[in-house]
This record gives sequence, structure tokens and C-alpha cells, in this order.
Amino acid sequence: MDTSPVIRVVAGILERQHLVLIAQRPDGKHGAGLWEFPGGKIESGESPDQALQRELVEELGIDIRGSQPFLEIAHDYEKHSVRLHFLMVFRWEGEPASMEGQTIKWVRRDTLQSYEFLPANTPVIDALLSP
Repeated sequence: MDTSPVIRVVAGILERQHLVLIAQRPDGKHGAGLWEFPGGKIESGESPDQALQRELVEELGIDIRGSQPFLEIAHDYEKHSVRLHFLMVFRWEGEPASMEGQTIKWVRRDTLQSYEFLPANTPVIDALLSP
């Protein structure tokens, strides 16, 4: 039985003008080259909201002004497990920009399936594409 701890992760779904922001995993990280929704690990003592606020300042240079839970997913990778908290970010201050050198782009929801995402993102993409 695997006794490694579950990694808690938060990700933000930013949408404006019918476009969703996605980010490409940088070289040297698990899943390098694959796409994801911006976010990162939840630190000890942080709520998902607090972690997302911190992560999006670090990654995108924006300050969240409004978000709500969207979906929570547990996923097992070969060497670790994750619990992902996806939050719909509906208001922020600043213009999202790549602060850590990762590629980011705004894409239409109906094109999300044409990008190769980390496997744990599949349920959230399905939910975003549901009528």
C-alpha cells in the first residue's frame, strides 16, 4: 500500500469574453509540456482560497477579487496522489501575465480538448464543456 501523502493542489479557472486561461507546464516539472489551469500546491495551514490567491500573484501577477468552488478531484499518478480544488475565478485585478516563464494563452472552451492536459484535468474539462 502506498503511504505517500496526498498532495493538495488548487487551480483557478479564469474566464473572460468566452475565453479560458490555460498554462503550459514548464520544463523540469512533472508533466512538462502538458497544459493545466494555473495554480499550485496548497501549503500547510492554507485554505484553497488563500493558496489560489498566493499562487496567482506568483504565477500571473493578478489579485483575485472573487472566486467560488467549481470542482474537487482526487487523482492517482504513478508515484503520487493529488487532491485538486478547482475554483472559478470571476473577478480579479491586473492583467494575467507569465511571471514564471510558462506559456499562457486564452482559448475558447470548445477548443480545450485539442490541448494535451495533465490527466487529472479531464473531469474539469468535461464539466466546462457540459451544457
